[in-house]
Amino acid sequence: MKSWIDHLKVYEPGKPIEEVARELGFNDLDSIIKVASNENEWGPSPKAIEAMQKNIAEMHRYPDGGSFYLRHHLAQHLQVQSDQILFGNGSNELIVFLAHLFLEPGKSLVMAEQAFAVYALATKLYQGELIKVPMQAYTHDLDAMLDAITPDTKLIALVNPNNPTGTAVDPEALIQFVRSVPKHVMVIIDEAYIEIMPKHLRGDSLSFIREGIENVIVLRTFSKGYGLAGLRIGYGVANQKLIERLNRVRQPFNVNAMAQVAAMAAIDDAEYLEKTSQLTQQGCQFLINELEKIGFETVPSAANFVLVKTGEGRSWFEDLQKEKVSVRPLDGYDLPDHIRITVGTLKQNQRTIEAIRFLQQKR
Repeated sequence: MKSWIDHLKVYEPGKPIEEVARELGFNDLDSIIKVASNENEWGPSPKAIEAMQKNIAEMHRYPDGGSFYLRHHLAQHLQVQSDQILFGNGSNELIVFLAHLFLEPGKSLVMAEQAFAVYALATKLYQGELIKVPMQAYTHDLDAMLDAITPDTKLIALVNPNNPTGTAVDPEALIQFVRSVPKHVMVIIDEAYIEIMPKHLRGDSLSFIREGIENVIVLRTFSKGYGLAGLRIGYGVANQKLIERLNRVRQPFNVNAMAQVAAMAAIDDAEYLEKTSQLTQQGCQFLINELEKIGFETVPSAANFVLVKTGEGRSWFEDLQKEKVSVRPLDGYDLPDHIRITVGTLKQNQRTIEAIRFLQQKR
């Protein structure tokens, strides 16, 4: 057995409601609020639900291994070529594909210090070198990231908006950054929250692919804006040559049939997506306003969550669970004084604030 695997850290997801109830002895699952995993609290697209219901009887069949119809439909929606798209079991799987393709001992990945943890996990899995760059005001320091590139750097990851801080990079700064990265380095632009972002911050990262720039891949998911996290489906958009090579490390049938059906329908539900984006942004501002009234420092967010500096984040996480509110502690991101709160429905947001205010008064 490879002994170095024993030193890998296991990714710590947000706790399921059932686990919180089991650990703390709660009997009423409906009374527990989970605002820990950046899920879409408005649920899946109604069109996706309808499509899944119609296709249940076909689940004895293997899925389309190449996601042919979904790939062509998404390509038309994004205005790219169908052979420039690859689907994964969530965009997480695509991060692992990229590490598998590019990293080995002596080769490095550059990322922000408090960026999505799976990049660090995937780098270590393939024994690559991890170069973490300190953030400025919880935001990617693009100049410092460029300076961190070495001749042995193969990947550089820009998570935009960033998880867990919620900050976004200025669209013009992103363009300059991509054009400044040496051609031997593959730029990963991770846009898991793109459909939720305020429109003036979104930019058009796919323009790099349409231009034919070969050292860029854009990662997106159906988990956040589209509300399909439980189905695990994400995608990457890049030049045909890279997509073809990534396909060689992809396992057969990695995207299940129900996920393909749901994603196909969700793409066409523009009304749902717009509503989700608006409600999320409103909820985000509500949380920020109320948390600051209580006296906490928050970070402006372009995603569906808010980073809050509470002090003793793990303690707040544990105490909030006792109040039947599950948030995310961030000591694993070297943010031990913070918690991350997912934007929920108005009722969920109000309950979360009530619990925080109650605990703050007790401290």
